[in-house]
Amino acid sequence: MLEQITVGIDVSKDRLDVHLRPTCEAFAVPRDGAGLAILCDRLKGLAPTLVALEATGGYETVVAAALAGAGLPVVVVNPAQVRSFARALGKRAKTDPIDAAVIAHFAEATAPEVRPLADEATQILADLVARRRQIVEMMGSERQRLRRMTLPRVRRSIERLICALEKELADLDHDIDDAVRGSPAWREAEDLLSSVPGVGPVVSRSLLAELPELGTLDRKKIAALAGLAPFTRQSGAWKGRSFIAGGRTAVRTVLFMAALVAARHNPVLKAFYGRLLQAGKPKMLALLAVARRLLVILNAILRDKRPWQSA
Repeated sequence: MLEQITVGIDVSKDRLDVHLRPTCEAFAVPRDGAGLAILCDRLKGLAPTLVALEATGGYETVVAAALAGAGLPVVVVNPAQVRSFARALGKRAKTDPIDAAVIAHFAEATAPEVRPLADEATQILADLVARRRQIVEMMGSERQRLRRMTLPRVRRSIERLICALEKELADLDHDIDDAVRGSPAWREAEDLLSSVPGVGPVVSRSLLAELPELGTLDRKKIAALAGLAPFTRQSGAWKGRSFIAGGRTAVRTVLFMAALVAARHNPVLKAFYGRLLQAGKPKMLALLAVARRLLVILNAILRDKRPWQSA
């Protein structure tokens, strides 16, 4: 029986540290075109079952794309989960080669599912949507400062900055609109998603950009991917409250905001929300349940390519 090889890669600005399990072979290559070519050629000769690297704020994107383009089974793993795994192993030291070894061990032990990477157009849309989110956050911070500031000179400065941010937000919205409406597939998907009361352009485009798996997974997997699947806490006769964790924070946030609107204006979800409140559920818990139900509905709509039907 051939030995199954799992690869862990620690990505830094200038270098890629690589660790193979179970052979414990380790090497490093530069994080540039030549280094990626060497890495892909070497790994293709080994035929690994899994190649794992951490999400590192964007440095991993080109690496993952190069590995996937070479036909390797690449997966981008959650850094928080890897750190927790390292603590469980008692790994206190932290260097790039050690991190690569921990990533390989984590991938070997958990066997995360390999999913297709976003194509170039989806990545561009995701970057635009992420920038829009950053601009909105900056505008919120400046408006908070404006409410607290009394000095006229500083107030005028804040107002000028808010005006500039509003113009930048309008430009980004125009770019996002061009990207979505210029693609027949995305245009159809957006129209399907927007047919649901409570789902507007911001929500639908955020989901297209940051949850491209929508419509391709079952209800449990899509809820877990968005961080809306409840986790049970129970030990013996004791049973604690379920909680949600992990997943894609930006997706969960936009779905929660959509749930606030849907709980008031979507007849089906409004009735669902009301039943939860009548059953004694706290408002926050009820809204999270609405967000999860909304996600399941949107997943089914894209899967079946059928618009919203209130019945």
